[in-house]
Amino acid sequence: MDLIASLQCADQPGIVHAMTTAVLNCGGNIIENQQFTDTTTNAFVMRTRFETTQGLEAAQKSLNESLGKFSPALHIRPTAQKPRALVLVTKESHCLRDLMYLLELGELPIEIPLVISNREELKSLVESHGIPFLYLPVTKENKAEQEKVMLAKISELKIDFVVLARFMQILSSTFTAAMPGKIINIHHSFLPGFKGAKPYHQAHERGVKIIGATAHFVTADLDEGPIIEQDVAHVNHSATPEEMIALGRDIERRVLARAVKLYAEDRIFIVGHRTVVFA
Repeated sequence: MDLIASLQCADQPGIVHAMTTAVLNCGGNIIENQQFTDTTTNAFVMRTRFETTQGLEAAQKSLNESLGKFSPALHIRPTAQKPRALVLVTKESHCLRDLMYLLELGELPIEIPLVISNREELKSLVESHGIPFLYLPVTKENKAEQEKVMLAKISELKIDFVVLARFMQILSSTFTAAMPGKIINIHHSFLPGFKGAKPYHQAHERGVKIIGATAHFVTADLDEGPIIEQDVAHVNHSATPEEMIALGRDIERRVLARAVKLYAEDRIFIVGHRTVVFA
């Protein structure tokens, strides 16, 4: 059986040796190992992929016994077990299309059991890929109730994480608190420099030379969660706002897809206000 173990704790001598011993004790062989110590917070993180002939239960027992003295946050799962994602959208389709395309190609190791939207424009697109679509219109008056519906779906469908694929609604602190470190958002990197409507037009007026996008975890503080992935593209004075929008869409879809893949492969660790991301 091929397994991935993710470990996070305070840095202490002997952790790496203990992990190696634990893997050997369950008849395992380490295929891939990455580790990092954050000197600012003294946090230690490790991602270990290994094979074992004794199965998941034996591996969990061995790792818990060897690593228990370090009081780690430890997660073990079969590599073949795909995390389940709830995707939230509004009416822009580029990020959603890319996720579904990569899913069909077998290049994105996730399952999408449901897409929820506050608009109906993308219903036929989602259902054409064999994915259920739920329309939940959101108003100021019903927002709390609709979020309860979403949380109920997360529980019912055993959702592991949430992807905001251009979902143009601000989630409440109640919702974000229910899924800490498990909600991924994509936005243009102009924030907070170009707030409000038509950010690409504002950027064009200011003559910017770089545009980009940022994928980050959602917290109660708007657009201030730990950053997962970023990318940029250079533009010059000849670029129109429409050309910048098209380029921005391309960057957004690529950055979000990379962030989702990194999360699905257990390569992201939140350390303080930032992330450690293993390539």
